[in-house]
Amino acid sequence: MTVRVLIVEDEAVAAQAHTDYTERIEGFEVAGVARSAVEAIRLLQQDSSVDLILLDMRLPDAHGLGLLQRIRSAGHLCDVIAVTSARDIKVVKNAVAQGVVLYLLKPFTFAAFRDKLQQYAAYRQRVSTAPGDIVQEEVDQVFEVLRSASAPASLPKGVSHDTLREVTSVLRSSGHGMSASNVAQSVGTSRITARRYLEHLADVGLADRHTHYRARGRPEVQYRWHPNT
Repeated sequence: MTVRVLIVEDEAVAAQAHTDYTERIEGFEVAGVARSAVEAIRLLQQDSSVDLILLDMRLPDAHGLGLLQRIRSAGHLCDVIAVTSARDIKVVKNAVAQGVVLYLLKPFTFAAFRDKLQQYAAYRQRVSTAPGDIVQEEVDQVFEVLRSASAPASLPKGVSHDTLREVTSVLRSSGHGMSASNVAQSVGTSRITARRYLEHLADVGLADRHTHYRARGRPEVQYRWHPNT
């Protein structure tokens, strides 16, 4: 049974990445892409067969949790996976309280994205094959599929979660473009290492890269945290 997915993401690069990722996973298809809360509501009104929403929490016209409340009030019972850079623990707790089944933090790789969707698919499969009346053990098994920890999200070779977190923090807080040398100095690593992490952030759509031409010397590649992430 194919899972029909509505992607709610205002950033064009991220929306396209989520679309491409979803279409690469067997058993899933993209039902639509909404770049705002208003557009998400409209698409759900037009298509009642959406099974799953991939929801960003930071939208131009509403917070993701506010949109989720409107979706539930309108009677849409489709499942929701948060795909967002929102790390505030209050947001996470409220997301769980409002029925978000899984939470995927940006930045992530295709492998991490695939793991979450496959985990969700396993949950749907378990629910669809359960009898009409189930015993406690069967209830526990259904919830265990969602609660079970998957393997640590894989990153490109030579990229660690701890250093990625440090580089991400430095770039996000800078407020301006930074070179690999600038980031290396702040993090305490080599320029080559810093550039590897910056390139990863750019590749997954969380940072912009541009060439800075100086009066003297070679041009310098600078990176800036994407303003919409």
